Amino acid sequence: MRVDRSGHGSAGESRDMSLDIVSYGRRGPGGRLRLGAEQIAQIQRTVGRAPEVMVKVSGGGRDVGGVEAHLRYIGRHGKLALEIDEGLAQQGRGAAKEITAEWQLELCRSQYKPRPAPGEKDTRAKLVHNIVLSMPAGTPPDKVLAAARVFARENFALQYRYAMALHTDQPHPHVHLVVKCEHEFEPGKRLYIRKNTLRQWREQFAALMREQGVAANATPRQLRGQARKPFRDPIHHRLRALRAFGQLPPSDRAKHGPPRTSTFMRSKLDGMLRALKWGSDLEIGQEAMRSTRREVTADWRATAEALRRQGEENIAAHVDQFVAGLPDVQTDAQRIADQWREQVRHRAPGRNDIKLWAPKSR
Repeated sequence: MRVDRSGHGSAGESRDMSLDIVSYGRRGPGGRLRLGAEQIAQIQRTVGRAPEVMVKVSGGGRDVGGVEAHLRYIGRHGKLALEIDEGLAQQGRGAAKEITAEWQLELCRSQYKPRPAPGEKDTRAKLVHNIVLSMPAGTPPDKVLAAARVFARENFALQYRYAMALHTDQPHPHVHLVVKCEHEFEPGKRLYIRKNTLRQWREQFAALMREQGVAANATPRQLRGQARKPFRDPIHHRLRALRAFGQLPPSDRAKHGPPRTSTFMRSKLDGMLRALKWGSDLEIGQEAMRSTRREVTADWRATAEALRRQGEENIAAHVDQFVAGLPDVQTDAQRIADQWREQVRHRAPGRNDIKLWAPKSR
């Protein structure tokens, strides 16, 4: 699809301009694109595979009890200090209750709505947003916390109450940030987090990490050749528990019961096996992914051309290498099928009695 700078294709199709690497460049004489120093630095970080920051909303309590429970969780039930927006730290089993009382959550507008019955959708407005700021393994935790403090202060101080805690019990250091939704001085004003808000926050947090002397980047996953969306927290935690159990020696496994399987991944696997058995197509959805990849590749090539016109031949060559190394586009079903076949081969080396299902020839 040929794309113009307005964000529409030749047939008037809409396009996600957040995937356009050169969309922030300037037009020079003759209408040619010219990249500034900031854009070139962003390109270098991306093709150099600089560590990517993660900023996500993991949920949010809709009643005081839910908010207290999450604050107790991030404070590890009193073992970790909870830093609040006033620059103080509260610790102990009663810290969560003290914070929610100070925030006067029971006076928020949404509290008049009753709790939904079991099985019904909860339509109550959130009292807080639960936000996670994370960096890859190996990042100094104190740097992550320092950047998170500035991030919270710049976005929420004197507007929305907040509390945070640093977690280092996993390979990737991360900060849990709980932000009150209602404005502190304008009760009718609420904090809304949209897709564009998260993109801006990622870019801001990456810049703050760089100020701490840590290489950090924030780009859409499609630009890096990552087609699959990250799993939601419950799925991620379940898969991590299963992997940890699988790595235990047999003697330790016998002492502990296996963790529950992920129903989400189980349904994915069952669907893939049915598709293989009956010769169904595993490529459903792949064409949309290929279309996105074509757009991304075209933008990277336009970026390389712009760099060469500006005399940045070395960076342009790195862009070419980056594009050539992008992984093939795969749907979830195709990826799971490949992993399943590989696992079967490793589990039964040399056996001929295991038949791998494959799509029927047409």
